[in-house]
Amino acid sequence: MTHLSVLCKPRRLPAIRAPLAWPGLPVGVALAFVASVAWAQAGAAVRPGPIEAILRWGPLIFGGFLFNVLTSVLSMTVGTALGAPLGLLLIAPGRLPRGISWAVTQFFRNAPWLVLLFYVMFLLPFELHVGGVTIPLPDWAKAVLGLSLPVAANVAEIVRGALQSIPEPQWSAAAGLAFGRLQTIRLIILPQAIRRMLPPWMNLYAILTMATTLISIVGIQDGLTITRAAISSDARPEMMLPLYLFLLLLFFVYCYPIARATLALERRLLVRG
Repeated sequence: MTHLSVLCKPRRLPAIRAPLAWPGLPVGVALAFVASVAWAQAGAAVRPGPIEAILRWGPLIFGGFLFNVLTSVLSMTVGTALGAPLGLLLIAPGRLPRGISWAVTQFFRNAPWLVLLFYVMFLLPFELHVGGVTIPLPDWAKAVLGLSLPVAANVAEIVRGALQSIPEPQWSAAAGLAFGRLQTIRLIILPQAIRRMLPPWMNLYAILTMATTLISIVGIQDGLTITRAAISSDARPEMMLPLYLFLLLLFFVYCYPIARATLALERRLLVRG
């Protein structure tokens, strides 16, 4: 019973504060949006104002934003699937797998996301031939893979840090109960570490969502691309601020609740710890 009590007692987590916890931030963003609309309306003269432009282009911009969200979900899924085993290898007892996983993690974690995206977009073929079967590789799939590489490296660090944050006596107590290393990780360490992985994992997802606008640079139609096209179509520079701020507001409305949920989860884990 003594060993089991040691296994089930996690260490207290430190408190983490984020600047997004300021409750007046949504109000500030809304006021900035209203101010930009008013400024554009003042220079609109007799032509249609920013409200009409947003009503006209808003559905298309929102559709492009939904593609950004879909890209972030797919990239996070692929990155997590690649990064979780990579993080387990970072704490492997063997020196060779630990060294290789460390080198891969450090390379993709410290490489610019845009450079990785360019490499994947322009070096991968448009289709793959496997066993006489042709598999198309569209641009959106290559973009998802390009964004998932740095995500996988960051997920690996999250997994490694969470596993190593579990107190050493729990590893020793598991060994005393004749648990193997994989059994110890799967049955004892990992269930506790998952709770510690969730807040940084959610924060990484919010960062990834905002970084999906990089795909517009490589020619994929997303919210940013459609916004630029709307401004160029009307040939009205005064529409730049309200339309860009409309897109920013979409990202803010989506990412801000994630940041708030991350803080709430951190506080909950702190109390339980």
